[in-house]
Amino acid sequence: MKRIWLIFAQAVTIAVAALFVVQTLKPEWLAWRAESVTGAVDVVAVKESTPTADSRRVSSFAEAARRAVPSVVHIFTTQEIRASRHPLANDPFWYHFFGDREATQRRSGLGSGVVVSTEGFILTNYHVVEAADEIEVASNDGRKFKAKVVGTDPESDLAVLRVPPEARLPAIAFASTEGESLRVGDVVLAIGNPFGVGQTVTSGIVSALGRSHLGINTFENFIQTDAAVNPGNSGGALVDTNGSLIGINTAIYSQNGGSMGIGFAIPVSLARNVMEQIIKTGSVTRGWIGVEVQEITPELAESFRMPSTAGALIAGVMRGSPADKAGIRPGDVLLAIDGKKVKDAENMLELIAGLEPGRSGRIGLRRDGKEVEVQAIIGKRPKPPRD
Repeated sequence: MKRIWLIFAQAVTIAVAALFVVQTLKPEWLAWRAESVTGAVDVVAVKESTPTADSRRVSSFAEAARRAVPSVVHIFTTQEIRASRHPLANDPFWYHFFGDREATQRRSGLGSGVVVSTEGFILTNYHVVEAADEIEVASNDGRKFKAKVVGTDPESDLAVLRVPPEARLPAIAFASTEGESLRVGDVVLAIGNPFGVGQTVTSGIVSALGRSHLGINTFENFIQTDAAVNPGNSGGALVDTNGSLIGINTAIYSQNGGSMGIGFAIPVSLARNVMEQIIKTGSVTRGWIGVEVQEITPELAESFRMPSTAGALIAGVMRGSPADKAGIRPGDVLLAIDGKKVKDAENMLELIAGLEPGRSGRIGLRRDGKEVEVQAIIGKRPKPPRD
């Protein structure tokens, strides 16, 4: 009996030692065995660890880029500028032998643009083509075309160019503006030609909406994004995950000239309105009443006995302007325009600009502690003076 027990103990010891060796040196042998015994369970486990088609689509924006990239072009501009005169150029002796040799130099610039029509219309920033003598557009497939300026709108920093319709450049799809569905946190792609390195796609999210009071444009309602935007991206496309245009990349906040995660784009609703007016008439028409306004501070609100700082204080009225004819006076507080409440001075400017020149508009005011309403015939906003 003792001999049998001794043999059994030695067999168990050898079996445990063998199992330890296999577990250490050949663990896949045990995995194979487990698979053969519990195959159904392991199959389920393998399926759960394999990325599905849906998860691959969520983690990749290749399809959105494929749709939008062909509609974003590179814009190259050149401008002839006068070089500084030689110090001796005014000397009679120099003039006698060399004449008036005033040198000129050519300054080049770069940016991006978005094809908005198969007829060859391209939307970009005004500052990209400002003062350019020659404009060349390069498509994503390497073709190059001469472009002409159809019209510009410095106050929104937008411009429309045109290349020959024979170029057959693909037009981008516009995102729907109904209900203003864009939300903070939505994923966006910025497409352009940063630093002239070539077509580049960067991704990020919508960081904020309705950014204003930045001192960039007269009319500001920017989309803020952390998608990398650098010099050369100006005029390029900001698109959603469907590849549809939601904005025109315009400016960045930077202390070193490069992206710091704060970029600004003009929303498609504003860009499309400006674009359509320029294509139709060559310019943009906005409403105007001829007043100078200032923000209402808490101190001013208290002195005017107002419950809040909403509204815009009339600081000046241009003589003979629609406001002057309507009886609006300095010291009045503008509260509403055609029933729409005025939030601040910039909002008042946007509401007036949105009115059609020649029509009558209702202007709600606060005067001497009382609310009154006057009628003003909306005028046409003058073009900004050129520097």
